[in-house]
Amino acid sequence: MTADEAVRRAVAAVTDPELRRPIGELDMVRGIRVDGAVAHVGIVLTIVGCPAADRIERDVRDAAASVDGITDVEVEVGVMTGEERRALTEKLRDGRPARQMPFGPDSLTRVVAVTSGKGGVGKSTLTAGLAVAAARSGLRVGLIDADVHGFSIPGLLGLNGPDGRPPQPTRIDDLMLPPVAHGVKTISIGMFLPPDATASAVAWRGPMLHRTVQQFLTDVFFGDLDLLLIDMPPGTGDVAISVGQLLPHADVLVVTTPQSAASDVAVRSGEVARQTGQRVIGVVENMAAMTLSDGTVLDLFGSGGGAEVARSLSSPDAEVPLLGSVPLSPGLRAGGDSGVPIVVGDPDDPAARAITAIATALTTRPRGLAGRSLPVAPR
Repeated sequence: MTADEAVRRAVAAVTDPELRRPIGELDMVRGIRVDGAVAHVGIVLTIVGCPAADRIERDVRDAAASVDGITDVEVEVGVMTGEERRALTEKLRDGRPARQMPFGPDSLTRVVAVTSGKGGVGKSTLTAGLAVAAARSGLRVGLIDADVHGFSIPGLLGLNGPDGRPPQPTRIDDLMLPPVAHGVKTISIGMFLPPDATASAVAWRGPMLHRTVQQFLTDVFFGDLDLLLIDMPPGTGDVAISVGQLLPHADVLVVTTPQSAASDVAVRSGEVARQTGQRVIGVVENMAAMTLSDGTVLDLFGSGGGAEVARSLSSPDAEVPLLGSVPLSPGLRAGGDSGVPIVVGDPDDPAARAITAIATALTTRPRGLAGRSLPVAPR
């Protein structure tokens, strides 16, 4: 292998942090020339002002410098032409028409809507933790913040900048690339609000809410995912009905706290999901009893609510398991405030271990392929 070929191979393997694919595969590598110990590398970015430009250039420089005999690297950065971008978007869609939802019944992506009967049970914190735990296990994970009126996922994942605003998705023609945090591709209505509206209420009714969820599913390019989590708003309102209509094949995970005031209402969210054809795959009990340093058990919200919800949603034909109980944890709250989920910041915390175990159970649960067309062809 010549020096030029060695540098090209190293540079082509660099991953675009937004598209999560090698830049060589995305046709972003241009001229490669080695003069003695100096590598001259040409690359093109997808758009002007690409937010990942600095990282890509740094990774390309490091990759070229890793080749034996290279002591200096000069990188020339350009931008794709309109024709090149169109070719790229066609490649990314892999033959799928524009604005077609990729998570239909034939999709191999597991879609799980995380719901609750009432607010304040920690549903969003758990959803963010489950997404990050699944991504840390090696899965490709996406997360949709469908709680339009009470969006909080960007802050929980640390996407908010110093001004308190999350970044906007990068646009490549008609594709929107979701920001990535802790390995999770994430989209939220908070990314689209004008600067002076972040503290304002989103006062939308049914049609606008439906259109928002639909656009998240069709216009955002998540790429190939193993798992797509949807953080649902509490209750059984417009968004729950819209998600049921758009994703009738989705699985549903019900979150409750141990107290009956939450568990009684949580059963209703599971029943509404079933009315739209979705399948309730389990219950998670949050804010369960915690063990203090002196061994005392503090059950601030009582006990047994999660098991009761699981029993109420079970039937002779379909048992709904209690997938786990997440104990009260100051670290869980602190991680949400800081944007570092506890499964990252303190993985040995009892709450972190519980969330990781639930994520493992969620992602290893057998999934039937009956009725799905597999992307294989005879040779």
